[in-house]
Amino acid sequence: MKKRYKFLLGLFTIWLLGMLIPQNLKMPVKGASQADYNSESFWYYPWGKSVTHKGVDIFAKEGTELQAATSGLVLYSGEIRMGGKVILILGPKWRLHYYAHLADIDEKLGAFISGGKKIGTVGSTGNAAGKAPHLHYSIFTLTPYPWRIDNAPQGWRKMFYLNPIDYLSSTP
Repeated sequence: MKKRYKFLLGLFTIWLLGMLIPQNLKMPVKGASQADYNSESFWYYPWGKSVTHKGVDIFAKEGTELQAATSGLVLYSGEIRMGGKVILILGPKWRLHYYAHLADIDEKLGAFISGGKKIGTVGSTGNAAGKAPHLHYSIFTLTPYPWRIDNAPQGWRKMFYLNPIDYLSSTP
């Protein structure tokens, strides 16, 4: 029992330390403002194959610099069918920051990056092909927030997805 207690205490300590690291989110698309995204687009329904839109699309010219919204560890850097060229970063508070539809990727798996560092460029890859270039940006929390669940389509998933617009609107 003593080993199990130490293990659980260790896990809790690691979780707590991750929660204490400040997030300091920044706008990920260089030069973008509130005029470059729809403030009502988070959890918009209906939204294609994903049913609801679990992020925000920030529109910019193809090739516009994309910066890490916060510091973190690159967990994935590559291509997937729907997102096209994507980067997934584990940031403070045990949150995953997902950047999709990139034209170019500048970071590799396992890299530790600082907030504001260039990680790629805006594009229209994946299911955004043929559409206006934009960044799809989502924040997924590994610590569930069950009080956020509601009756919206896929509303149970709201305990994991945070509205990035809430954070973007508070950045200078």
